Amino acid sequence: MSSQTAPSNPTVVPYQHLQIALNVDGTITRLQEIPNTAPTPDPSHPTPVLSKDVPLNQSNNTWVRIFLPREALDHNSSTKLPLTVYFHGGGFILYSTASSISHDHCANMAIDLHVIIVSVEYRLAPEHRLPAAYDDAMEALHWIKTTPNDWIRDYADLSNMFIMGSSAGGNIAYHAGLRAAMEIDKLEPLVIRGLILHQPGFGGSQRTQSELMDNDPNLPLSVCDLLWELSLPIANRDHEYCNPKVGDGPQLLEKIKLLGWKVLVVGCDGDILFEHQIELAKLMREKCVSVVSQFGEGGYHGIDIFEPAKTKALLKNFILSSLVA
Repeated sequence: MSSQTAPSNPTVVPYQHLQIALNVDGTITRLQEIPNTAPTPDPSHPTPVLSKDVPLNQSNNTWVRIFLPREALDHNSSTKLPLTVYFHGGGFILYSTASSISHDHCANMAIDLHVIIVSVEYRLAPEHRLPAAYDDAMEALHWIKTTPNDWIRDYADLSNMFIMGSSAGGNIAYHAGLRAAMEIDKLEPLVIRGLILHQPGFGGSQRTQSELMDNDPNLPLSVCDLLWELSLPIANRDHEYCNPKVGDGPQLLEKIKLLGWKVLVVGCDGDILFEHQIELAKLMREKCVSVVSQFGEGGYHGIDIFEPAKTKALLKNFILSSLVA
């Protein structure tokens, strides 16, 4: 992750037990080292999931980490596995696909869901404000379309693809889905079956009840506001990147409906962003998009990462019901 030298008197902000310093030049310094996990590309290693890193755009320092379930190497099976393109959370400003928490989450999903995961190392804000991450997401889709990488070529079923993200990554997955729907012909032979949005990060200028309650220990309201300030191209929470009800987004959902994609939205009422997620699902239903939603009681923002067992069955059923033989 990129960082800059902190000023002598930086403004330090807590975020999920991490610290960042706001620099006078508009960048941030990430003050605490985030544990990373190296990939395991060697098939002789006993791990149930292999992983390797492949460059995406070297000039932007972007890359992908591919997670391949060992079962795919079984020569007695000719069945290829569905492919899920994943975007990690972190408020657009933190974490990496190499972060241990993201790596472990993707490795577990590859096992539990019987899919190949392509986790995208997108550029972070504020050094690279939105839509940089959306651009990286689309570049990843086009890379999958053309790559000669053997794990993708030999084991991935490109006719059964999903775009998935958690928190800020859910926002990226949503906007990548809107873009992909508009240029679907250019993505052939990729066939996207749906979007999986785990506690996606959205907002607006109008405060919701869950925001006013401000009782999510993982994502206080002041930190949420700061993340939007650091990631949006302009300081306006009614920007279309933040508020899906403004701009071209609602109209673009018509294309997702026509393509027959299914969308899964998962949230819980302990999350400060809960009501924005409900409004997103409502908006898509109004546009006749096929939406599956699950909004639980309690919980907190990021629960899908820290307690993945709570949604394991839901995810598996959604993917299985969306596949086309």
